[in-house]
Amino acid sequence: MSKSVDPRLPADGKTAELEGKPGSAAFQSKYFVRDLQAGIITGVMAVALSVGIAIMSEYPIKVGLATVAFASFVAWITAWFRPGNYIGSPGIAAGLAPILAMGVVTFGLQNMAFIVFLTACMQAVIWKFNLQKYILKAVPSYLVEGLLAGIGLQIVLKFLGFAYEIPAGQVTEGVFLNAARIQMILISAAGFGLFVFLFSKFRDKQPAVPYFVIIVAGVVLAQFVSVPMLKIQDVDIRLALPLPNFAGPLIWLYAIGFAMMLAIVDVVEQVMSNAAIEKIDPLQRKCNSNNSLLAIWIANLGSSFFGGMKNLDGLAKSTTNQLAGAHTKFSVLIIGIVVTFFVFFSQYLEYLPKFALAAIMIFTGWKMILGLWNIVQHGPYELMLALLCGVLVYEIGIFEGLLIAMAVHGIVHYLVFSQADHMSTKDIIRKYFEKYKGDTGVD
Repeated sequence: MSKSVDPRLPADGKTAELEGKPGSAAFQSKYFVRDLQAGIITGVMAVALSVGIAIMSEYPIKVGLATVAFASFVAWITAWFRPGNYIGSPGIAAGLAPILAMGVVTFGLQNMAFIVFLTACMQAVIWKFNLQKYILKAVPSYLVEGLLAGIGLQIVLKFLGFAYEIPAGQVTEGVFLNAARIQMILISAAGFGLFVFLFSKFRDKQPAVPYFVIIVAGVVLAQFVSVPMLKIQDVDIRLALPLPNFAGPLIWLYAIGFAMMLAIVDVVEQVMSNAAIEKIDPLQRKCNSNNSLLAIWIANLGSSFFGGMKNLDGLAKSTTNQLAGAHTKFSVLIIGIVVTFFVFFSQYLEYLPKFALAAIMIFTGWKMILGLWNIVQHGPYELMLALLCGVLVYEIGIFEGLLIAMAVHGIVHYLVFSQADHMSTKDIIRKYFEKYKGDTGVD
């Protein structure tokens, strides 16, 4: 009979030795109370974030919430036999919101189920052959940070309108800055300032506090002051085959390329999130990014059958989950249950003022822009290319912006090798493919 070891205590200064399988019922039962509490707290935060991301993605809010709930259940189940990370909270990601919105405009919401299905199939191939380590080499992390910064700017500008929106009855014809709008701007500024202050104060203790406070304060204020409220579109969530209805062959080619971009960005974001989640794991457990991709593609595949969105383990929710006390994926099951409640009773979300949602989403977008600061340590070339990618993404589109930035990156490297190092084109191509040899260091 093996000796029982407290999993919280490292045995040799390395990864803590765990008693039993991390996904087992016995292991999860040890932290039942902690995970229950964390799941409830993170679940409420996940609802607010998911509402904003669904709006940004041009998806019905109920569909976004259903996606988060389904992804949470899938993540909990797969963690029993193929754990990727142990405290990550899955859901729809802000970084993918404008990409999905662009897809809705290009292909129509009715065809997005097929796009998500196609993306899930590509991710299944990536998972099966563990291709994520090669994708990380083909798409530098600083380009992804630039892409996310461009998306963050889009999110800020999208929800900035919520900060000065006023009820229709208070609009003065021919006058923009009337008394009602000035009042709304002041309320939004105070709400955002309060959110930022609370986040800076509680970010390392309870990062969910600012979300709770802005939501509760907004609901209370709305009882005394007339402010625009969230409206929930009542849509039926039904199972259906994700069949496409494209007009011609060119749109098929674009759809395949679009799905490929979705799959790659999703994979890179998940691997980057896992690297951060591993650092905050309370039991010092290693993440397996390929196992995380298993949960992602299964959730995406299932999501496509009810018209849902894409998912990954968001860092904001995962950090909140950890700081709220989560130790296992049981907390994710609780998150799924909390979100499911609002899927069936979404009318309660109409008590949420738009200015409170604006504070949350503008802050989210700003944090994505600040991600560029992480590139400074890489060097001036990487920073300039990340900035270029961000500008291109904002100006001409996510898909085209990323492709152009990657093309510029390739041309610069070619010129450096051919002119400075006097290498032939054949040697340059050989050198490029050599970087894919050997272990990348990514699980």
